[in-house]
Amino acid sequence: MSSQSVSCTSVCTRKMYATVASFVLLCVTAATHADHHPCHSPNMTGSMTAINMKGEFKAFGTFTYDSMGKKLRFRTNESAFVNTTLHLDLLMFFEEGILYEIDSKNQSCEKKALQCTLHPLDVPDDAHFISMLNLGSPSIEGEGMKVNVWTGDLPEKGKYTMSVTMGCLPVSMLYLSGSRSLLISNFDIETEIKDPDLLLVPSFCQGMPVEGPVSSFFNEFM
Repeated sequence: MSSQSVSCTSVCTRKMYATVASFVLLCVTAATHADHHPCHSPNMTGSMTAINMKGEFKAFGTFTYDSMGKKLRFRTNESAFVNTTLHLDLLMFFEEGILYEIDSKNQSCEKKALQCTLHPLDVPDDAHFISMLNLGSPSIEGEGMKVNVWTGDLPEKGKYTMSVTMGCLPVSMLYLSGSRSLLISNFDIETEIKDPDLLLVPSFCQGMPVEGPVSSFFNEFM
């Protein structure tokens, strides 16, 4: 990598930290509005990144989300534009509390009990509304976007803050628990399920026994 590229990456990372810090400060100081109720995202296909506050890109990949069936498939993209530390293929059934870790190359998988159904693509029913923000510039056409910001508690003694568009498309979710942190960002979202087969259990995973529990979606990135 050239010195120019390294410098650009460093500057971008610093800008990201500044944005996150401002975002968290606003969320902490803003007043809660009682007349807002959590919305629920539609069916979606899109891309997702996961980065921790150390500046490590944990994962970059694509997701498929079934809003009615409460199903999510996330697969990392090994040809991503950044180096990531994790290679994941996850299939989650939130209603059933089941998570599959899939290895399509070796035709194997692990089936685990999912203890927490919190994930970055839907606002939880018990989330607390903080504020509406204008990202970018609201006074310049095409240069701004309104988002609603929500927050709540994590089962493992932490906090999350989530931003969604006016149509309830998830923009980002910040996860903080003790010394652990994770920023999930979503982009290139389309409100349809392009490949429904991705939400089916692969044949080589069927009939698998349930193994040890996994705390939540976020723990797969830690």
